Amino acid sequence: MTISFNEISAGVRLPLTHIEIDNSQAVTGNPTTLTQVLMLGQAAIKDGKVDGSGAVDTPVRITRADHAATLWGQGSMLAAMVREFLTDNPDAVLTVMAQGNGAGKADAGSLTLSGTAQQAGVLNVYLGGVRVRVTVEKGQQGKAVGDALALAINALPSLPVTAVSAAPGGENVTADQTVVTLTARFISDYSAQDIRLNYYDGEITPPGLAVTLAAPAARATNPDLANSIAALGDTQYHHIVMPWLDAANLKLLSEALRDRWGPTKMSDGIAWAAHTGSLGEITQFGKTRNDFLLTCSGIQRAPEPAYLWAATLCAIGAKHLSLDPARPLQSLRLPRRLAPALSDRLRPNERNQLLYDGIATVTVGADDGVQIERQITTYRTNAYGDPDPSYLDVNTVATLSYLRYSTRVRITQRFPRHKLADDGTPVAPGQAMVTPAIIRTQLLALAIEWLEAGLIENFERFRDSLIVERNNNDRNRVDVQCTPDIVNQFRIFAEQIQFIL
Repeated sequence: MTISFNEISAGVRLPLTHIEIDNSQAVTGNPTTLTQVLMLGQAAIKDGKVDGSGAVDTPVRITRADHAATLWGQGSMLAAMVREFLTDNPDAVLTVMAQGNGAGKADAGSLTLSGTAQQAGVLNVYLGGVRVRVTVEKGQQGKAVGDALALAINALPSLPVTAVSAAPGGENVTADQTVVTLTARFISDYSAQDIRLNYYDGEITPPGLAVTLAAPAARATNPDLANSIAALGDTQYHHIVMPWLDAANLKLLSEALRDRWGPTKMSDGIAWAAHTGSLGEITQFGKTRNDFLLTCSGIQRAPEPAYLWAATLCAIGAKHLSLDPARPLQSLRLPRRLAPALSDRLRPNERNQLLYDGIATVTVGADDGVQIERQITTYRTNAYGDPDPSYLDVNTVATLSYLRYSTRVRITQRFPRHKLADDGTPVAPGQAMVTPAIIRTQLLALAIEWLEAGLIENFERFRDSLIVERNNNDRNRVDVQCTPDIVNQFRIFAEQIQFIL
């Protein structure tokens, strides 16, 4: 008997029919992947506990935005991030892991309101990009307007802050002045929200009413990700929403991602982050990182917190990379994100420099819509500090990840329980036996499928350089070296026009 049955014994004597099913040849073509996303972010903390039914450092599968609010509190960082992510990418498998408070105070800034409105109008206050409006009557004084603002803020439980209106410095209350003090629902670097007035054209603070904005005297520090990273387990997360930009947490995540990327675990994943500071701050941050599994977009002085940008970038990026990892992300719109003020938008030369500093860039259209310009990783130099563009673009990492995944699936699907023999060994039809030549044939067939899917080019080079051989020291092992020429992206069109009069 030459056929290698998996279940039917050679000694069976019971009549009549014995038929087993083998799926090793069932799957053809490039395998599809179900995109797994991990989101990190803070829960709202009240009286030292999570303001909800959820826990910290515990992965939870989330399919609805209101579920996140129930688990980790309305106004929590995660409630907002999950809402934005699922709006843009409802089909991704989203797992969320919450963190608790960092160290420091929950100060979120303040607004001092004084004076008397000379005409009726509307006070437009933006807290982390969320507009809070207060109707102002002619002759209304700062204290009354501030009290109304505090009430309006507290009437929005989805805001990451609460408000109290009180006399400045604790002195006696006066009719024309008050300080609206904001307190964050979680303690971290993000406790200090962006506070601004009048984002849209036509919004004007009523004349006579003065509003002074103040940032916290000191910023809190972020929670420690060590416990969350330890809780990742063996689940592969293709994309990770990373809100934290402090060096300690980025080092923890970078080491974990590199370990998971390795040849044993092969749990590939890339982290998505955003930086909304000044150009100098963004540049300085980029120069401190060199991670090919981290992409960080720079949006100078954006009204909304960086964690919302990270959630949207990951949602859009993960969605389109799962459709085609080699297709560039440029021009993809980032829905609902508020563009920086016109004076804060980066110029082309500034964005070009950021792309050399490991920072991805966005552009703003004529309709103030924000879109991806070029999504790069923070990888800039090799081990010797020399410039190295090998992992420059996110597409390179995503394509390599898919090539490895599809190779693993092809080998494990085709040869799950096979014997190994040298090339030239007679292999009878039906035998569960493989040789290096047979494996080579399968890899070439897979490469043709990559070529047809637009993932590689120069198949002849791949074929001619492919090495498949049996290991001399471990006769149970086959060693392979391949050189796929992964397809590039059409990013730059350069032309010289030599005109004639």
